[in-house]
Amino acid sequence: MTTSPKLGNISPFIPAGQDVEKAIAFYEQQLGFTIVYREGAPVTMAIVKRDSAQIVLQQNDDKHLAEWTTFRIQVEQIEQLYQEFQAKGGTMLHPNGKLQTKLWGTKEFAVIDLAGVCITFYEPDSN
Repeated sequence: MTTSPKLGNISPFIPAGQDVEKAIAFYEQQLGFTIVYREGAPVTMAIVKRDSAQIVLQQNDDKHLAEWTTFRIQVEQIEQLYQEFQAKGGTMLHPNGKLQTKLWGTKEFAVIDLAGVCITFYEPDSN
């Protein structure tokens, strides 16, 4: 019996700015991730994880690169995640990325990290 290949989760490498420790703190305190690995003294690379989502933060202070870096994370219970982020002050929420249902069939919202990377959290709309 042969089976078809199946893709799993992705782990993007993203620019974290000059201060990776500051980026780690943002991902932990604002987005609820946990540090699973750090490298260097001072830290030049780190891996943070929340549930199945894993992100590799790399020291890189190219603001242009960060502002053009974007990716999406599928979630369950998106309304609860949005409320969680709002309860932490909501300052990480993208000004144009409030929770809404999109024409392509997802509920989603976006955040901007300290380096300027845009992360969209989305859930397929059940309606």
